[in-house]
Amino acid sequence: MNHEFYIKRCLQIAKNGIGTSRPNPSVGAVIVHKNKIIGEGFTSVYGKNHAEVNAINAVKNPKLLEKATIYVTLEPCSHFGKTPPCADLIVKKKLKNVVIGCLDSNSLVSGKGILRLQKAGINVIVGVLEEACREHHKRFFTVQEKKRPYLILKWAETKDGFVYPKPIIRPQELVSESIKNNAPIWISNQYSQQLVHKLRSKEHAILVGTNTVLADNPQLNVRSWFGENPVRVVLDRSLRIPKNANILDGSVKTIVICNVGSLRREDRRENVCFEEINFFKNIGKQICDVLQKHNIQSLIVEGGTQTLQTFIDENLWDEAMVFVGDCNFKKGVKAPSLKTNKVSEQNIKKDVLKIYKND
Repeated sequence: MNHEFYIKRCLQIAKNGIGTSRPNPSVGAVIVHKNKIIGEGFTSVYGKNHAEVNAINAVKNPKLLEKATIYVTLEPCSHFGKTPPCADLIVKKKLKNVVIGCLDSNSLVSGKGILRLQKAGINVIVGVLEEACREHHKRFFTVQEKKRPYLILKWAETKDGFVYPKPIIRPQELVSESIKNNAPIWISNQYSQQLVHKLRSKEHAILVGTNTVLADNPQLNVRSWFGENPVRVVLDRSLRIPKNANILDGSVKTIVICNVGSLRREDRRENVCFEEINFFKNIGKQICDVLQKHNIQSLIVEGGTQTLQTFIDENLWDEAMVFVGDCNFKKGVKAPSLKTNKVSEQNIKKDVLKIYKND
């Protein structure tokens, strides 16, 4: 049988669960009998069926399972969580073969699922398209192995390397007025902007700094794509952001990270939680620790330059998406400095999207 062909199909359908299965990984499963797919599934929303269960339930003739092979992108779980172990179900249904893309590095599983299957006399093959499967499960593996969310840096810059045409720090007395009247200054085109909303629908949270909020009053939600709004995270060291800012409207869970000692009782409000860190050392690491506390699986860092550069300087990033718009500012706020080789580049009408990987 062509194992790679069926693992590729697993990867295809597994994409359907990205953004909804967390904190579980979005696994894809395919069941094959005599070179024909008889069932397939991906991980449901958290607390519901895993991919293997959905694939088995999709088989119209259960009698075929005893002579079938199940393909999965990730090692079947062997522990009780919100649902029973998938390895036990595979054993119960007497599937003959299991082909696995990559091992689960979660200490609760990590080889135990395979051992459970082998003890039941099932033939197990591991490591088919392993690199592609690990790439698909990158959010899950980052949380398990690095104890932090998968970090995506994202910004738009002009051809001459600016992200904003003028300084954006304003006197305190003008902050409230700027929130009411300022409109965003767009560098990228509408197609790039839609792609950003698609990205937001897949990732767990999105982060910006104080100056970005004061300049643009962003909503940080999904408006041009289908999907859930990400958790909003904002760095507000001295709690300068006015209460009428969009990001504090309580419509989406929002985490405000401020400096130690800045939090006041009157700052607390519904669906907005406050966390304190020391803004004078290892800011990126402390932010990751806060997000780990809130079980955030992945994070888009949208800016501004100072915030993005903080993560770059601490080498806390996995991927960077840089949209280069078809315009020039000649002066203003410079884009972050990212010294690495780009992995890929694509045109979005007249914009150019450059994607970098931090290996």
